[in-house]
Amino acid sequence: MPIYEYTCNACGHEFELLQHIGDLPPEICPECGEQQVRKLISMTSFVLKGSGWYRDHYGLKRSASSSTSSSTGSTSKSSSTAAAAAAK
Repeated sequence: MPIYEYTCNACGHEFELLQHIGDLPPEICPECGEQQVRKLISMTSFVLKGSGWYRDHYGLKRSASSSTSSSTGSTSKSSSTAAAAAAK
């Protein structure tokens, strides 16, 4: 279950609630009792760790990308070298 952060616009009290996703947000501040509660947007603490997760390039296959890049890299180098030699 996620933890949601809320603040009261009347008294400035900030609080957290452990709620199901489908639960209704609180309407009344537990500190002052006013009905001026709003949800805060905060940074998440969700982090993917391990050898199978990447911050970018999700699902990148090492064997397919390395063989493709090495073969295209060598082809482009040899063709550019040949073009440079022909130009001289």
